[in-house]
Amino acid sequence: EALRLLVPAGPCWAHAGRVPRGGRPPWYWLVLVWLLVVALSEIALLAAVGKVVGAWATFVLLLFESGLGAYLVKREGRQSWQALRVALNSGRMPGRELADAALVLIGGTLLLTPGFLTDIVGFFFILPFTRPITRRWLQDIVERRLLHRAGIIRGEVRWAATHPPKRAEVA
Repeated sequence: EALRLLVPAGPCWAHAGRVPRGGRPPWYWLVLVWLLVVALSEIALLAAVGKVVGAWATFVLLLFESGLGAYLVKREGRQSWQALRVALNSGRMPGRELADAALVLIGGTLLLTPGFLTDIVGFFFILPFTRPITRRWLQDIVERRLLHRAGIIRGEVRWAATHPPKRAEVA
């Protein structure tokens, strides 16, 4: 009886029958394939750029991107941290500031990965004039997932009659 109280009553992926025989969650293979596609795309792009401008120029370009990325991550990370502290000290909910800090962190991680494609996405996450676009995109994704999981359907209620039903009619 006491053990039953410790086990969550709601469905989770381990108990809902959605786990394949290997014990991995369903998104595992999608992430694996995505990582392979990104790695192969990076290698192909590096080879193509290397053929056009030469191997040394490609290497120097990657070093330049890394240096610029490190500088931007440091600068934007400091600004995000400062904005977060100001929001917390003023008693505001720091939703925008937390999203900015998360985007700078993700962008910095992408900039650490060698390659041009991940650097482009990383710069898009970090640059102050593209971050609002990315923040809105991230907000839409999170909102859609939360609404989908909660079973909430967006819409409005319209009554067919000229007046809404009485309380006894609704039940």
